Amino acid sequence: MTELFFDPTSVPYYVWVVCVCFGLVFFVQLFYYLYFYRGILVWAKKMDNLEVPLLDRLPGVSIVICAREESENLRAYLPSILSQNYPNYEVIVVNDGSMDETEKVLHDLEFSYPNLYHTYVPEEAKVMSSKKLALTVGIKAAKNEIVVLTDADCEPVGENWLRSMARNFTQQKDFVLGYGAYRRSPGVLSHLISYDTFFIALQYMGFAVRGVPYMGVGRNLAYRTEVFFKNKGFASILHLQSGDDDLFVNANVTKRNVRIEVSPESVTLSEPKTTFRQWFYQKERHLSSSPYYRRGSKWLIGVEQMSRGLFYALLIATIIVSPLIVCLSAILLFLIRYLVQLSIINKSAKQLGERRFYLSILAFDVFLPIVSLYILIETKLQRKRVYKWK
Repeated sequence: MTELFFDPTSVPYYVWVVCVCFGLVFFVQLFYYLYFYRGILVWAKKMDNLEVPLLDRLPGVSIVICAREESENLRAYLPSILSQNYPNYEVIVVNDGSMDETEKVLHDLEFSYPNLYHTYVPEEAKVMSSKKLALTVGIKAAKNEIVVLTDADCEPVGENWLRSMARNFTQQKDFVLGYGAYRRSPGVLSHLISYDTFFIALQYMGFAVRGVPYMGVGRNLAYRTEVFFKNKGFASILHLQSGDDDLFVNANVTKRNVRIEVSPESVTLSEPKTTFRQWFYQKERHLSSSPYYRRGSKWLIGVEQMSRGLFYALLIATIIVSPLIVCLSAILLFLIRYLVQLSIINKSAKQLGERRFYLSILAFDVFLPIVSLYILIETKLQRKRVYKWK
């Protein structure tokens, strides 16, 4: 680095190229945060200002849960789902070939909860994705036109979870995307899982608010059965092990038929993985469906991740090759971006009752795209891997 004051004409052209590229990716990143990732806050403000029409009369709803070897989770969490503050709903649990006490737990609970029904998928059923079959069985058994999906290890944060989701099914709305969080626990891994899950929600909810929806998560997702049957359920993705939530939404959602739900009461909680290996496998399974997204969805996500990587790489390059005043300007842009991240991420986290993130943002902001890139490259280079949902 040279003196603070310098002659611009003395700076090599390649330095200016680096600086200009850094400025461009800075503005791309700023655009994503201020336009897309602020979507949760934009929607929450509209809800607070009563700008979003909601149903006065709540429709009948069927909650569908697939369970494989989930007797302990069903015993612990299903009663909170069966005790929602909602006038007309049923809960259908599909026993997907469980060998534990799942069947006994469901029989016991049916004596106390008349709105609980259960069916099963035989263990001998040989299909590529047994969860898709189990979901199809549950949706076909549903007597209501709206199904809400969650998992056996999920628990609503309160008794108004179902009310919060169902009130959004106004005319022409076929999908409602909710947030499925993970329970907080000490340690770096829990912090990483929370941030990864929350940032993905910032993406899919923010994109939906801006008219380019691309996915939802099966831990907290609702749609009309009419859409499911009209589009032949999972017929187009039966050859894949995953995709029962994100790919189904990606194929059938439009900017007009979807809403997000961001009230704190609409959140579900799940148990996080306890080892890095378990989380990495889960991440692999989730990312295995992303190559099948619509081209526009992949492009939007790819541009953000590419610009994020270039932002850090060009920041380092700018500091190494540029005069002092340019270096200070680059650091200033870095701080501006970080403060924007800090504000939008933590305000959105507060809205959804999620934990706060501070310096960890910088570490995870670099680490997670590297993990995702590694998984996607590994998937392309290796033979097709079979992922089991349980």
